[in-house]
Amino acid sequence: MMPELPEVETVKRSLEGKLKGKTFAGAEVYLDKIVKDIDPVDFDQKLKGKKITGIERRGKYLIFYLTGGLAMVVHLRMTGQLLYCSPEQEKAKHTHVIFHFSDSDQLRFVDQRQFGRIHLVPVKELDNLPGLKSLGVEPLGKTFTREFFKKELRNRRTKIKPLLLDQTFVAGIGNIYADEALFRAMINPERVAATLSPRETARLYMAIKEVLQEGIENKGTSIKDYLDGEGNQGTNQNNLRVYGRHGEPCVKCGKTVEKKSIGGRSSHFCPKCQKL
Repeated sequence: MMPELPEVETVKRSLEGKLKGKTFAGAEVYLDKIVKDIDPVDFDQKLKGKKITGIERRGKYLIFYLTGGLAMVVHLRMTGQLLYCSPEQEKAKHTHVIFHFSDSDQLRFVDQRQFGRIHLVPVKELDNLPGLKSLGVEPLGKTFTREFFKKELRNRRTKIKPLLLDQTFVAGIGNIYADEALFRAMINPERVAATLSPRETARLYMAIKEVLQEGIENKGTSIKDYLDGEGNQGTNQNNLRVYGRHGEPCVKCGKTVEKKSIGGRSSHFCPKCQKL
């Protein structure tokens, strides 16, 4: 499973207090493709002496702001992990980058499937970075209002589940939280977005915010690979009502939860609570 907004936000929060103010002593890159559009030797040289002034999350991306007008952008993708470690700590099998700090502590990028990517760019060029530049609104931000959501759904002829996964529409929602929000709002994932009534739209709007907030409060959903910056699992997997529960009874009505591919992605739903 790809870390979604709550997981990436949890990683940010678990690292922020530890890394803010630290100075890079360099970076060892063991897999060149993880570091995008820059030679690993240049990557190491450009990081040396730079101090971390802050960390921000945008959608599923982490942005490390550095002195010298630089930003390091990390996308964990499917199995990426950022782990804060002491130098004595045993190196995990799929460690591809080790960031060294002047106090000897380390930040390690671990990624079994090797889909994760790290960019180092001037802050002024962040808005031009592919993926980052096309992100939609933050679902927990001020611009994601009920009015905005209602207006956007009104003209969308696509199914609601793929729309929620569209990062250019709303940033940070993935398979888990889309399924959970739709179940909570009692909306079938195959419903065409424009057919949702004002009441259904309001329910879904609130459900999106609720499941994301709960995910953050529970420090993320750990099903396979996800760990926070300290190597700890989240607990939100214990609260899932529909995702991953196909073949089991619905927690509301007892009907068997179904799983279906919609828009190329697996979707979990209750056929009774979420009638089409």
